[in-house]
Amino acid sequence: MASLEILKYPDAALKKVSLPIKTISGEIVRLIEDMVATMHAAPGVGLAAPQVGVLQRIIVIDLDYEDPGKNLIKLVNPEILHAEGEVVWEEGCLSVVDFTAEVKRAERVEVVGLDDKEKEVRIDADGLLSVALQHEIDHLDGKLFIDRISRLKRDLYTRRLKKMLRTGKTRPESPRLMI
Repeated sequence: MASLEILKYPDAALKKVSLPIKTISGEIVRLIEDMVATMHAAPGVGLAAPQVGVLQRIIVIDLDYEDPGKNLIKLVNPEILHAEGEVVWEEGCLSVVDFTAEVKRAERVEVVGLDDKEKEVRIDADGLLSVALQHEIDHLDGKLFIDRISRLKRDLYTRRLKKMLRTGKTRPESPRLMI
């Protein structure tokens, strides 16, 4: 398994809509395994294919950082079938350097997709899993969590990021896990 490069905001590829996968080939299975390795190495709890420059509808999620792989979720062509309630969750992202913000999401979601063996998977989720599923599916639709916060907060982050890039000074990344 290879570790892939994670694209960082404001990379234009992160704003593009991903295409559905028609057949889960050996190449797709290898990509999924590489995404899992990349997510664990980052460390993160979720990763979407667009974050590694692949505009296809694939996400991986692993909330159990103490026992990686035990509760691993691999979804191809995931869709949210039902969402209800409301929760505010502080989110971070492997593609959004040095920034977290409170984001309003559905409290519970029902998601359907395919696993890497082309079997249908249905997930009823709440809490962090619900937030992670919504966050990663947003990536497939060309949305980042910062698109869901106020314009003022987003603009402040963008200016700070530009200054960090211009000066070459970045703060060390937070040790907490990112979605």
